[in-house]
Amino acid sequence: MEAALYQTILSQGACVDLSTRAKWRLSGADRVRYLNGQVTQDVRSASSDKALHACVTNVKGRIEGDIFIHANADSLLFDAPAGLREFLGARLERYIIADDALLEDVTDSWRLWHCIGAAPAGGDGPGNGFVRLINNRFGLEGHDLWLPPGSPSPDLALTQLSAEDAETLRILQGVPTWPQELNTEVFPPEAGLEKTAMSFTKGCYIGQEILSRIKTTGKMPNVLAMWEAADGDESLLEPGTTLSLDREIGKITSVTRHPISGQHVGLAFIRQGFASLDSKLLVGNGLSSIATHVKISALPNQ
Repeated sequence: MEAALYQTILSQGACVDLSTRAKWRLSGADRVRYLNGQVTQDVRSASSDKALHACVTNVKGRIEGDIFIHANADSLLFDAPAGLREFLGARLERYIIADDALLEDVTDSWRLWHCIGAAPAGGDGPGNGFVRLINNRFGLEGHDLWLPPGSPSPDLALTQLSAEDAETLRILQGVPTWPQELNTEVFPPEAGLEKTAMSFTKGCYIGQEILSRIKTTGKMPNVLAMWEAADGDESLLEPGTTLSLDREIGKITSVTRHPISGQHVGLAFIRQGFASLDSKLLVGNGLSSIATHVKISALPNQ
């Protein structure tokens, strides 16, 4: 990403085509009760004008996917990363047993755009142009546009981001995603999602007991950190590379280059309690003569 584009995004906004994301429609009289038993958020609060972020977790409380939910008069619609289309669809279908609920894959029927910045002009609702939802999915003020079958493309006077630029923006904003930071080895609170994608008053769901225990004790294996290159060989900065102090304490999950400073920056999981803001960590194989260092620049969930 060029510096001028980054400044344009922050000052004027931008848009990105997210139509490849997986999408589902859940209908039936039991749709809210059923989905409420599958995800970390309170689906009863889903609305037609704001996306509700939630995680699907397994019995061990670890993440099997994250979704954005909204409601209309007779159904719930939600989207997830494209790579979860088959797995998450099957996972959710498996738990529909005696429920009056029908899950339909509508990935190819709906297009999805996201606009960063002020709300775009246009009508809301399938019968009146597009569905517009408040959704800060890139950590900035933003809106999703769900375009129903047969609708024209939106007329957006905004710079369109490539997938690569959108990924850079995500990392710069410290937003975790599947599968880099969100996967079946991670608890939602580790990724900083406790405030934005979880409810602790909604009642039972799969994995709820373990996640409530984490909430009560405050103890979890890792915390998500943002880092920036400090010195050394930046070619070593790549996903999966280890971070250490006097022992290995974490791993890099995402890397990009900051468009203003030119430095490599990214996200990493750090063992809880082993690093704080401005901690300087060794990267690589522990041999300081050929390794590099990074500095922790933020701990989003602390």
